[in-house]
Amino acid sequence: MSTPKLIDCGAGVTLERGVPIRMSDGITLIADHYYPPTPGPNPTLLMRQPYGRDIASTVVYAHPVWFARHGYNVVIQDVRGRGDSEGHFYPFRHERKDGAETIAALRDRTESNGKFGMYGFSYQGMTQLLAAAEAPEGLLCIAPAQTAHDLYHGWFYSGGALRLASSLGWGLQMLKADARRRNHREDSDRLEQAWANLPAQYLATPYAAHPAIQDEDLPTYVRDWFKHDTPGEYWSAMDVSRSIDIVNLNIPALHLSGWYDTYLKGSIDGFRAMHHHANQYLVAGPWVHIPWGNRIGPADLGPEANLDTDALLLLWFNHWLKDTNEFAHEPRVRHFALNENRWHAAESWPTPTQTLYLHSEGRANSSKGDGTLTSIAPSIPEAPDLFNYDPEVPVMAPGGPTNTSGPTNQAAAELGNNLLTYTTHPLEYAVRIFGTPQVTLHASTSAPTSDLVAKLICVKPNGDATFLCIGILRSRHTPDIPHLWAFDLDPTSCLFATGDRIRLEIASSAYPLFDRNPNNHTPPRLADSWNWQRSTQTLFHDPARPSALHLPVIPA
Repeated sequence: MSTPKLIDCGAGVTLERGVPIRMSDGITLIADHYYPPTPGPNPTLLMRQPYGRDIASTVVYAHPVWFARHGYNVVIQDVRGRGDSEGHFYPFRHERKDGAETIAALRDRTESNGKFGMYGFSYQGMTQLLAAAEAPEGLLCIAPAQTAHDLYHGWFYSGGALRLASSLGWGLQMLKADARRRNHREDSDRLEQAWANLPAQYLATPYAAHPAIQDEDLPTYVRDWFKHDTPGEYWSAMDVSRSIDIVNLNIPALHLSGWYDTYLKGSIDGFRAMHHHANQYLVAGPWVHIPWGNRIGPADLGPEANLDTDALLLLWFNHWLKDTNEFAHEPRVRHFALNENRWHAAESWPTPTQTLYLHSEGRANSSKGDGTLTSIAPSIPEAPDLFNYDPEVPVMAPGGPTNTSGPTNQAAAELGNNLLTYTTHPLEYAVRIFGTPQVTLHASTSAPTSDLVAKLICVKPNGDATFLCIGILRSRHTPDIPHLWAFDLDPTSCLFATGDRIRLEIASSAYPLFDRNPNNHTPPRLADSWNWQRSTQTLFHDPARPSALHLPVIPA
């Protein structure tokens, strides 16, 4: 290995490229070290990532040079099996031990004063949580963004359904790098062609047999994600969801999430799991996974959405690593209210406080139907609502076939009779919600297994139906026997203004965000059109079976 090269980055910052750190099993990991202009020793910021250490998550963060200019050693490391680091990459599997050993090795370097913080989003958020669970000496704070502490429930599956678009799309991206690293040109070309037309890949059935992931020369992790479709040791061995891990995660953490991020629920759940520890903070903004700002497609979220997250990180790290006390007056929770485009503060995570009941005369199909939401529970018999679910023609997710995240307009999609809508009258006063909406739905299905999907919608006076959040539950039960479906929607913060209407949309799919349920005992990962079966869903809302939406309403 060649001698690391020193590079002048200007303003006194020096880069040392290709610094080796040897793990206890003999594998060497490679990092770039950025040194600040101030004489050492200094505190260190560490990011561990699988995408190339030169990128350093600069799609959303300032370049490491910026942090170095503020008096930090900044270390960006290729995780095992990625970039120039040795070993074989299997997502999440080695990050716990490798992260802790990296910190231990960096503490012995002369430029280090022994104080460490970690930062990064998505995969780089999980590397922080896994390293922190090992409680390495010197790691004083972390800043995990848009990630999950529970891989099954917060990253890959929701309510028992696979997050198809993100799991397959990310898997193809990761396998491309593996194919190139192994010098397998044919696999690389096949994966590149698939990556170039992702929406077409979501249509491939059975998705577990997708041709781009089958080569035996490729790692098995994508196939493993699909195979392990229930929670268990496979997942918990790679995350920090076990109670002992949560106990060990007694470290100050600044959690950052986005209302339209793929891992929104995972990020919020991580904060809530750790909130009993001291010094847990949450910033919940209006963002998608990439980028973070005031624009999502045509939607303008206002100037406050352009929060300077780099400056916020600097306050956080200065507070814990330089003892400046700069973060002392920050609120425990800072959340951005959609439809108002303003930030608000809170000291805890709220619980649902207001219940709206579903009503109709038996024809709540589409936005043209007669479904209503009121605060009054059913007191007389009401005809149930029925709709058909056909896996071959599924109700699409917000964002359509490309699975584009954001506050999409559902008005056109809600014209179909293969979904139900329940809507309040125009509000006479503003209603503010913040937290996790929930539904309790009494329903039956003609199939032995099926899904219910719920979306919370803000209907504007002009008829636009702005998507806010979604939830799903996959259930197995006796056909045509009603039972209670109770599940959470993703968290949100939103202001329903005077004149707006609150809408609950019910369907049995949100494709390709989630995989399609074939409505029979064929595992969804193995199902194709040969296995698909239609089903009829019946939703009840009568005195004995009141179906409802539960909202976390806070003072407006």
